[in-house]
Amino acid sequence: MKVLVVGGGGREHALVWKLKQSPRVKKIFCAPGNAGIARDASCVKISAEDIPALLAFALEKEIDLTVVGPEAPLTAGIVDQFQAAGLKIFGPSRAAAEIEGSKVVAKEIMAKYGIPTAAYAVFADPGEASAYIKKIGAPCVVKADGLAAGKGVIVAMDEQTALAAVRTIMEDRAFGEAGNRLVVEECLVGEEVSILAFTDGVNVVPMISSQDHKRAYDGDQGPNTGGMGAYAPAPVYTPEVHRQTMEQILIPMVRALGEEGRLYRGVLYAGLMVTSQGPKVLEFNARFGDPEAQPVLTLLETDLVEIIDAVLENRLDKIQIKWREESSVCVVLASGGYPGSYEKGKVITGLDQLPAGVVVFHAGTAEKDGSIVTAGGRVLGVTATGRDISAALEAAYRAVNSIYFEGMHYRLDVGKKAMDRYR
Repeated sequence: MKVLVVGGGGREHALVWKLKQSPRVKKIFCAPGNAGIARDASCVKISAEDIPALLAFALEKEIDLTVVGPEAPLTAGIVDQFQAAGLKIFGPSRAAAEIEGSKVVAKEIMAKYGIPTAAYAVFADPGEASAYIKKIGAPCVVKADGLAAGKGVIVAMDEQTALAAVRTIMEDRAFGEAGNRLVVEECLVGEEVSILAFTDGVNVVPMISSQDHKRAYDGDQGPNTGGMGAYAPAPVYTPEVHRQTMEQILIPMVRALGEEGRLYRGVLYAGLMVTSQGPKVLEFNARFGDPEAQPVLTLLETDLVEIIDAVLENRLDKIQIKWREESSVCVVLASGGYPGSYEKGKVITGLDQLPAGVVVFHAGTAEKDGSIVTAGGRVLGVTATGRDISAALEAAYRAVNSIYFEGMHYRLDVGKKAMDRYR
């Protein structure tokens, strides 16, 4: 079969890498792809958000299956348009994907159906939001309603930071229309975990747990990013937390979306805080996480195409999904200055000196004059598997030390919380 992967980041490289392992896949296209993906697929110069051009390409090439990586095309309705044209595509509809496209919609559905999450209030006026923050005080969390590439959430430990967040989102319009409304939430205390699940709209099959590292610097310091690393599985996700997550969050949310006329098929991502009262939802996403997809997919044994078919054919309960009994770690190498402004075009060296068991997923790279160069904020996801988290960490950081580009920065403490728990 011929497959089209939509997107051009580390998550999409991991999807291409995994799909390529299927004996059923003969040809993979990726739009727009990147320099690393180009080694595993044919890259097409079409933006992930140019749905008419993607649809025309899929029809012209007679694509058998399209897999969508990023959230923007999903919330813009790429699945609805491809299906209307008779094409097979993996991902939720526009209505279903709104649980990521609008923080307000997600919170309202959770409130209506009793799904555990932080207490919240919604505002369309910056003055009212500021007055509310002065009334409740800090810490609190301020979120832009719409999509903001993982950067629209500000955890404010003091009132001044919270009020500045309101100005940034609603007055400075740092995230454009995503800041037309904002959500102010209570600040949940605990440890975060990401649970991705396959669902056909009825059955829900969770993937192996993972933990993202959102902050730019060690010790969870600095601004939020798209994610500076991840590992799987996460020891904070105990059998009891798993039971609560399935019974109180994932299954109820899929049912709630169905009740609301938003039948959900695809990957449902629950970002959770494991609190003293049990797991609570921080956010829902409508696709594979990035960088969580990298360690999770490296541990997946089952053919991803078989899983996708089961989802699209409403028979997810009829297949068995297997995972490697190992650990996997992804360390993100970022451009100097990220998540703020950064330079591009820095030559990357050391990619041909990787030890066995390590895969480098390209996120923001391009090819120039025969060299691989930086072309984004998050540049590479160095991903290693091992018998346990300690072995995977050792392999990942050993590989990181052999790679270089000017301004490269990364976190040195990916997986520290897992190691602390095991100790």
